[in-house]
Amino acid sequence: MSLPRLGVVIVTMGNRPRELEALLASVEKQDVPAARVVLVGNATPLTDVGRDVTKVPLEENLGCPGGRNAGLEILCASGEVDVVVELDDDGLLVADDVFRRVRQLFADETELGIVGFRVADEHGRTERRWVPRLRAGDPMRRGPVTAFLGGGHALSVPMLRRIGLWPAEFFFGHEETDLAWRALDDGWRILYEPELVLQHPRTSPARHVGHYRHTARNRVWLARRRLPVPLIPVYLGVWVLLTTARVRSVGALGAWLGGFLEGLRTPCGPRTAMRWRTVWRMTRLGRPPLI
Repeated sequence: MSLPRLGVVIVTMGNRPRELEALLASVEKQDVPAARVVLVGNATPLTDVGRDVTKVPLEENLGCPGGRNAGLEILCASGEVDVVVELDDDGLLVADDVFRRVRQLFADETELGIVGFRVADEHGRTERRWVPRLRAGDPMRRGPVTAFLGGGHALSVPMLRRIGLWPAEFFFGHEETDLAWRALDDGWRILYEPELVLQHPRTSPARHVGHYRHTARNRVWLARRRLPVPLIPVYLGVWVLLTTARVRSVGALGAWLGGFLEGLRTPCGPRTAMRWRTVWRMTRLGRPPLI
């Protein structure tokens, strides 16, 4: 049986040159080389990058999902790869066998659609919010999950050809959930593999401009696009309560509410609700599509 060929997509805005150089060096040091590495510049020309990679400088910032799609489209159309590893530009592969392990995981299971990496800081600590399950006390617990982190993961190209690419209109926030729900509904499996580590600095998601607005808007869009009608108000009601309890800043709450209303009023894109058997499958995996 032939082993799958790996490609890599990295999106950058050109504002982390030192971190990007270290990441590209860690990609080159893998004991199984990538067939192709695509570097996408979101509104950046990439003229300072000297590595031997496929450069895709975009004239405008398409956000995380839009930038990733620019790289995925090239790799999927090339016919050169079967699995794509996507990495944050401020991440780092601390081990040199990550690609080999990823390749073997996809070779062993044809229904594997997504492999999520464990994200850890420079001290090896994994924050609870980086563990893709509700019971996040043990970041080393491997197994099937219903979600994954965008910072470090691997995607099956056959899966992408069936379910489509990232929701570019989300720009930032919850695009991973949209992709995960589509994958699960199409019968693919998502695996959290803590032995695959992406080192990443401890940062707050609120550092991104428009975080609260995008988070709220995209949460509503996600529900409208993917949930059965009876679950939409339940899902959104749960998140209104959680956000009200968690967010202490009046300004942040105002931005979140504005985004929430925007999500209700604006087009959310094509609606393809998940089947009830997918709801049940996610429930059995420990995370029904309500939280």
